[in-house]
Amino acid sequence: MAPELRNEPKLVHGEAGYVLEDVPHFVDYIPDLPTYPNPLQDNPAYSVVKQYFVNIDDTVAQKIVVHKSSPRGTHFRRAGPRQKVYFESDEVHACIVTCGGLCPGLNTVIRELVCGLSHMYGVSRILGIEGGYKGFYARNTVQLTPKSVNDIHKRGGTILGTSRGGHDTSKIVDSIQDRRINQVYIIGGDGTQKGASVIFQEIRRRGLKVSVVGIPKTIDNDIAVIDKSFGFDTAVEEAQRAINAAHVEAGSVEHGIGVVKLMGRYSGFIAMYATLASRDVDCCLIPESPFYLEGKGGLYEFIEKRLKENGHMVLVVAEGAGQELIAESMRSMDHEDASGNKLLLDIGLWLSQKIKDYFSSKKKMTINLKYIDPTYMIRAIPSNASDNVYCTLLAQSAVHGAMAGYTGFTVAPVNGRHAYIPFYRITETQNKVVITDRMWARLLSSTNQPSFLSQNAIEDAKKEEEPATQLLEGENSTNHHDDEELFSSANQPNFLNHNATEVAKKEEKPPTQLHEADLCDNGVANKPSG
Repeated sequence: MAPELRNEPKLVHGEAGYVLEDVPHFVDYIPDLPTYPNPLQDNPAYSVVKQYFVNIDDTVAQKIVVHKSSPRGTHFRRAGPRQKVYFESDEVHACIVTCGGLCPGLNTVIRELVCGLSHMYGVSRILGIEGGYKGFYARNTVQLTPKSVNDIHKRGGTILGTSRGGHDTSKIVDSIQDRRINQVYIIGGDGTQKGASVIFQEIRRRGLKVSVVGIPKTIDNDIAVIDKSFGFDTAVEEAQRAINAAHVEAGSVEHGIGVVKLMGRYSGFIAMYATLASRDVDCCLIPESPFYLEGKGGLYEFIEKRLKENGHMVLVVAEGAGQELIAESMRSMDHEDASGNKLLLDIGLWLSQKIKDYFSSKKKMTINLKYIDPTYMIRAIPSNASDNVYCTLLAQSAVHGAMAGYTGFTVAPVNGRHAYIPFYRITETQNKVVITDRMWARLLSSTNQPSFLSQNAIEDAKKEEEPATQLLEGENSTNHHDDEELFSSANQPNFLNHNATEVAKKEEKPPTQLHEADLCDNGVANKPSG
């Protein structure tokens, strides 16, 4: 008889307010499972690592900016290889699926999952599920090997294909069970991760030894708890090309206006960071910060003022900004796509026409407006160097977690350290730009644009709950890369003889305390778990 499914959080409480929001493990619902020595201890790539394994008690703090009297707060289980694993290499039958919209880095994650399973753990049976969730029961699959995925990171999109919707939990789990798959890697956004959570719950209800691992994907960077999503750096970098084109166009004519629409359905991170990086933007509009068009302090007045001062201007608008301004007859707010996302009208086209109409009616200033929408160009490109490294660490952390028997979790960096996070924590809310935060103030200072907010709106924004997962009150942190993983990614020898390896291990004493390890930039684990 299948064990009773329990959905409540798995919490561990400690002194001074310490709370570990742990992730499920096989032993929670399958007793007396055998364990095996981790094969990494015999892997040449890891012979230079001072300590092979992450301490079983290592955790990652959700907040790192605290006062001396603050409680220790919420922690997540630290990602990384464990001393004992719950799968033998020839027992593993893994599958990978990509869902939702495109994003730079999807193919890199697929490649590194395949290479990580193969090179680190000797897994040979890896299946690609084609076409998103529906591929599970449509029987669309492809065998994946390190050779077949060798250069896919150089391409945009996903070699497995993707789709929205198509989530039939019972059929998906039936397919997993029929194929005897025991590791499922699901790459997708918050809707996909919600689906992964339901799949895990059904697998647990059936008492199956199947690890379900989520790798969060959203180009908008709006997934809660995590530092940032893969593909975001690439999107910001590519967005600057569109901004530069708009700047050239606007600066080449009298009273030129360049309007660029960027991704950001509910969160304006791409627009904000691209604006800060570009320095050519005069005004940035995002969903989190309401604006108005007419009257004193409105957008029209600001555009007219900037044109008189500089002769041209560039305006960046996120796709979800200003939806409340669009006339009710033009709205599509009640319509949804297959993933349940509300369909939004093109704010860029609408705003461009409104600006043209305003200056046309005034008849005292002729403008030349160019509208650029690079959305699909940005989504479809390969990831840049920064995102490639990030995708490698995500994939390898996911593999380590699955092999160690963890399940029902997503993997991502929290304050620079990769951690295993329960599904419910990343799906319960969305990450948004905090307009009372320093980063938005920096943007306003950089562009010298008005905030378009009334005093009442500012006070209301200040009263909203501050985000719990951002470094330095809203600033996204930079990843501290776990460098020991990169040998394994390339599957290259380390070129050190045994004596040189032993000397390297003796050069520096490994950290023995949690807080010391968190200060290290190289991501070396503390000590072998007992």
